[in-house]
Amino acid sequence: MSEPSVIALHSVDLGVLDPAAAAVFFTETWGLKTVSDDTDAVWLRGTGPFHHILALHRRPGTEILRVNLLAPDRTAVDALHGKVSAGASAHGLSEITAPAALGQPGGGYGFAFRDREGRNLAIVAEIETHADTADAADRPRKLAHVVLNADDPEGSVDLFTDLLGFRVSDRTRMHNFLRCGDAAAGPIDHHNIAIGNGGGAKLNHIAFEMPDLESVMRGAGRCRDAGWPIEWGVGRHGPGNNVFAYFVGVEDIPIEYTAEVEQVDESYPTGSPDDWGWPKGRSDHWGITDPPSDRLKTAQSRVGFAADSFAL
Repeated sequence: MSEPSVIALHSVDLGVLDPAAAAVFFTETWGLKTVSDDTDAVWLRGTGPFHHILALHRRPGTEILRVNLLAPDRTAVDALHGKVSAGASAHGLSEITAPAALGQPGGGYGFAFRDREGRNLAIVAEIETHADTADAADRPRKLAHVVLNADDPEGSVDLFTDLLGFRVSDRTRMHNFLRCGDAAAGPIDHHNIAIGNGGGAKLNHIAFEMPDLESVMRGAGRCRDAGWPIEWGVGRHGPGNNVFAYFVGVEDIPIEYTAEVEQVDESYPTGSPDDWGWPKGRSDHWGITDPPSDRLKTAQSRVGFAADSFAL
């Protein structure tokens, strides 16, 4: 890839009232594993190579602190910092930090900034990785995608495509699906970020990739056994063709198990809302699941970004 670009969604930092209690849910029920903790934060991994994919930090309320996007190396981080700085005025960016070593478990190098709608984003690289990466039948590998609501969806899409190297895979009435990565090296996930059409700068949901449909079913069954009902699913989406099961987790955080995300290359034709619609009464490809619960819809518009910049 000639232009410096983001290659993956790395991790999300969440603010929670009680990190220890939230970590119990995410380890014992959701299937992540603690890799580091202290009195005010817990870092959690999946089965994949990333040092952590979710970090929980003590805060006075539940909020999303930062979305961390992976660059290939520190040279790319520096180059992306240059692009973000040069595009700050046009895209309404602020609070851009200088690239520096990351003061967190797993180390790394990166910088952070705030977008026009107040979202905290970071570009990171050279964070430690794990060698033990075998799939487990009912545990998440990595973050599949994060969906962010937006009052200015076109401005948000432009930020990701103009400055960070994302491409638009599909547009629907509700969402804009964006992918990142080097498709020249082989097919990549249909989307890693999606931007909602409306709803303010809120977290719509965080999706965790499972190895396959069987794993989604096993994980969903474990959640139900523990008293966390499925709020939407099990079903199969249109854009991305991925299997899904949605939950409202600890502190009402909207989360999804997903699997079998469509793999695409640069020949993939960008879809429009006219390409994506269901027969009356359906909310997915299969047509066997009920629509999203009212509880899920409420949760998908509740968790906002922190008002303060979250330091790297």
